[in-house]
Amino acid sequence: MNTQTIIDYLSALSLNNNREWYHANKDDYKKANAEFEELLQALIAEIGKFDSSILHNNPKDLTFKIVRDTRFSHDKSPYNPTFRAHIASKGKLPVPVGYYLMIKPGGQSFLGGGLFADMFKDATAMIRDHISQHGEEWEQLIHEPEFEKYFTVQGTALKNVPAGYDKGHPQAEYLKLKSWYLEYPIKDEELNDAEAFLQKAAEIFRIMKPFNDYLNKALAGFQMPAR
Repeated sequence: MNTQTIIDYLSALSLNNNREWYHANKDDYKKANAEFEELLQALIAEIGKFDSSILHNNPKDLTFKIVRDTRFSHDKSPYNPTFRAHIASKGKLPVPVGYYLMIKPGGQSFLGGGLFADMFKDATAMIRDHISQHGEEWEQLIHEPEFEKYFTVQGTALKNVPAGYDKGHPQAEYLKLKSWYLEYPIKDEELNDAEAFLQKAAEIFRIMKPFNDYLNKALAGFQMPAR
């Protein structure tokens, strides 16, 4: 498990973000991707010690492509120099929520959790309803000292409390959100020691788990929209 191989490849791709370089260095991509999948396999084993629901996953099924869809983007660079994965009970689907890993050199790597997607109106409504009905549990969760040490809840927000909810609700600020997620930044140097990073990531995800559990309780019965 050599995380430096991952960093070196992504750094080089970032500087040479074109199809000619990518295809000329395809072997380097394969090596870096294999290291990333090995890291994911080890991470699954560590997370499985406190969340057995993810143990069945195959790393290959959890990763996202580095080829970008540039059709509707101002940025026409063909590749996203990032290795990403979402580890959850149903793989990389955004629901149920799970544990997100993004490796991007230049101080942009992070560990994440919760619901990042805000385009699923049913999911948003289910979480809002759950927070409005279980506000005390939410407050205890997000103000638990160990949680507060590492996280603040983030998300896309409306300007006002949405219709159908009390504007004076104690959790009104959280009812404005359309997504609820956590990010823990990872410095490039933290990735140098693969084993140390693995243990750190597993610990961060362990602290994150009650937040994911709360959201997944709210999302029970959610169906992904048909494509």
